[in-house]
Amino acid sequence: MILLTFAGADGLRLGVKRGDGVIDVMAHAGADAPYYDPRTFYTHGHAGIGKLRTLIDSLPPDAPTLPESSLDLRAPLPVPGKIICIGLNYRRHAAETGAAAPTTPILFSKFANALAHPGEAIPIPAATQQLDYEAELAVIIGAVTRNVSEDQALDYVLGYANANDISARDLQTRTSQWLLGKTLDKFMPIGPYLVTADAIPDPQTLPIRLWLNGDLRQNSNTSDMIFSVAQIIAYVSAHFTLEPGDIILTGTPEGVILGMKDKVWLKPGDSMVVEIEGLGRLENTIAG
Repeated sequence: MILLTFAGADGLRLGVKRGDGVIDVMAHAGADAPYYDPRTFYTHGHAGIGKLRTLIDSLPPDAPTLPESSLDLRAPLPVPGKIICIGLNYRRHAAETGAAAPTTPILFSKFANALAHPGEAIPIPAATQQLDYEAELAVIIGAVTRNVSEDQALDYVLGYANANDISARDLQTRTSQWLLGKTLDKFMPIGPYLVTADAIPDPQTLPIRLWLNGDLRQNSNTSDMIFSVAQIIAYVSAHFTLEPGDIILTGTPEGVILGMKDKVWLKPGDSMVVEIEGLGRLENTIAG
C-alpha cells in the first residue's frame, strides 16, 4: 500500500492511494476512525497495517477518492518515535569526503522538530552558512525490535519513504558530535508517501537520486550501502530497542555539496527533489 497524510478541516487524515485518487481512510472507518489518526496510527505497527488493509480491501472498486493534487500533503508519519541516522554509509560518499569506510555503523540522531512536509520551504538558520542536502532512504519500524538477526530484520520493517537529511556542515563539524548540524528546525523533509514493506521486496536494489534546481546531483543505488538495511536494524537492536513508528535514515550517496571541490552551498530559492524508486518524489525549496 501507498500511504500518505493530508490536512483536513478537522485535523490530519490518513490516506491510501488507489488508482489515480486517494481514499480518505477515516471517512470509511466509522466508529474506528480514531484508530486511523495518523498521529498515532503507526504506533500500532504491523497490526495497524493489517487492519487498514482489511478495511481498504472491503471497499467497493468505485469507492469515492480524492484527487491527490487537491490535498495539502504532510509528513506521512507526523509524530515519529526515535529518529536514528546512519553516517557515511555509502562507499562512494565516504570516498568523496576523504573518510575511510566505517567498520561499524555510525549512529547519530535527529529530533521531531526536524520534520518537514512535502513541498514545505526549509528555512536557513542564521547560525549556518553551509547548508547541504542528503537524499536518504527512510525505514519505518513496525514492531518491537530487540536483538534480532540480520535474517529476521526486514520482518520488522513497516515501510519506506524518501527523506532529505538537510545538514549544516559548519555546525556539524564544530565538534566531534554531529547533532547540532543535523536537527535544526525543518531539517528532515520526508515523504510524500510511506510505502509498505511488501511493495519493496528488496531495499538494497533501489535507484536513489536528488536534483538541485533541475541538475542531477546524486545518482546512485542503495546497493552501494556499506551496511544494508537488515544489518543496520540488527546492529541497532542489539544495543537498544526499536519500536513501531521509529525512523531510521540509512545514509546518503555521493554527490553532496560537501564532497565537491567548488562548494556552492544551498541558498534561498533553491529547489530539491529526492526520488527513490517506488517511493514517489519529495520536493522542497529553501525559503527566502
